[in-house]
Amino acid sequence: MCGKLTARLPYPDPAKAADSFCTALAIAREQGTRGYELRAATNLARLWGEQGRRGEARELLAPVYGWFTEGFDTADLRDAGKLLSELA
Repeated sequence: MCGKLTARLPYPDPAKAADSFCTALAIAREQGTRGYELRAATNLARLWGEQGRRGEARELLAPVYGWFTEGFDTADLRDAGKLLSELA
């Protein structure tokens, strides 16, 4: 994802990273790809959490994570679940 790369630059630009994650989230929602939506929401929520926006991060990620009823052993769902616990 472009946002992850932007966040890892020597001089990261959090606003650009957030924009990339928001774009990825919008595209995933438009296409109905829940897995990609989860990944984009997790990345954006992580960024927001690092910025002290923990409540917003949780409000974004919790409903997306809640759609899933199986596959909790996958890397994306484990990552999202761990982040939700950290944001609580």
